[in-house]
Amino acid sequence: ARHILAASVSASSRVASRRHMGSVDAGAAMEKIRAAGLLRTRGLIGGKWVDAYDGKTIEVQNPATGEVLANVACMGNRETADAITSANTTFYTWSKLTASERSKALRKWHDLLMSHKEELALLMTLEQGKPMKEALGEVNYGASFIEFFAEEAKRVYGDIIPPTLADRRLLVLKQPIGVVGAITPWNFPLAMITRKVGPALACGCTVVVKPSEFTPLTALAAADLALQAGIPAGALNVVMGNAPEIGDELMQSTQVRKITFTGSTAVGKKLMAGSANTVKKVSLELGGNAPCIVFDDADIDVAVKGSLAAKFRNSGQTCVCANRILVQEGIYEKFASAFVKAVQSLQVGNGLEESTSQGPLINEAAVQKR
Repeated sequence: ARHILAASVSASSRVASRRHMGSVDAGAAMEKIRAAGLLRTRGLIGGKWVDAYDGKTIEVQNPATGEVLANVACMGNRETADAITSANTTFYTWSKLTASERSKALRKWHDLLMSHKEELALLMTLEQGKPMKEALGEVNYGASFIEFFAEEAKRVYGDIIPPTLADRRLLVLKQPIGVVGAITPWNFPLAMITRKVGPALACGCTVVVKPSEFTPLTALAAADLALQAGIPAGALNVVMGNAPEIGDELMQSTQVRKITFTGSTAVGKKLMAGSANTVKKVSLELGGNAPCIVFDDADIDVAVKGSLAAKFRNSGQTCVCANRILVQEGIYEKFASAFVKAVQSLQVGNGLEESTSQGPLINEAAVQKR
C-alpha cells in the first residue's frame, strides 16, 4: 500500500489562514443572538450569572476574522468551589424528584434548544467557525441527547438477582452518584455538553460544566435555556477561564464524585491521575489516531465521498477525523486523482457564507500545528 500524506494540500492552505476571510454580517448575527437573550458572558453558579471574583475576563474571538465577539468571565478555583457547593446542595433536592418530573424539565429544555436552533447555530459558527449547515446539524444532534435522556430518565431500572441461599433476596438499586464535573472541548460546543449533562441530570445528578475557553458562549446560551426550562438553580453550573485552576478544584473536591471529559489523551491522563486521591468515577473520550483504508475493490465514488467526510468534517477538527489515508496499489492512482479533484472543489471561507463548506481552524496555534 502507498500512503497519501497530503492530497489535501490546496484546501489546507486555504483553510490555514484566517486573515484572508472576511466577516459576513457578523454584526447582524450577534444582534439576533442578543435579541433572543442568549448572549451571556458571565458564569452560572447557583442559578445566578456572576463575574469572575477578581474581575478578570478573556476574549472570545471569531476564528474566521480574529474579531472579538465578547469578553467573558475568567474564573478559577474560588468560583469553581462555589459552583461545586451549589451543585452539591441542589443534588439533595433534584435527586429526590421523581424520574417523571426530571423528564419533563429535560423535555422542555430540548424544546427550547430546538426553538432557538438558528440563534444557537449562529453563535456556534461565530465562535467556533464551522459552516452554518454543520452548526444547524449540531443543534439537532445536541438536542437529541436531551430528548433521548428525557425518556431514559423514566427507565432507570434495577435488578433482582437469583440468590445463592434460599433465605436471601438480592436486589440492585441504581442511584445517582452525586456531583459530576464535565469538561468539554471546543470542536462541538453544544453536543459535547448535552451528551454529558443530559444523562447526568436525567438520573438525578447535578453538574458543573467547564467549557473550552475558545467556545464558552454556546455553553452559556444552552445553560440559560436550561434555566428557562425549569432545571433548578444549582443543578447545572458553568465556569470557564483558567483551565488548570478549574480542573484542579474539580479533582480535589470530595463532593465531586464523577469526572467526564472529552479531549486530548495527555489531559485525560492528568485527570485520571488527579481523580485517584478521591476515587472518583471517570469517563474519558480521548484523542483518536484514525487511518482511512481503501482497497482495490472499492467503489471510487463511494470511497472518495467517505474519505472526504472522514478527513474534512469540521475542517478536520474531530477526534475521529482520518490522520492518514492508506490506499492499495491497484486503485491508488485513480483514487488519488479523484480525491485531489474533490478536495480542490471544497469552498473554504467564513462559516456564515452560504457557499462555505470548510470553515477556519479554531485559532492560530492550530494553523501552525498543521
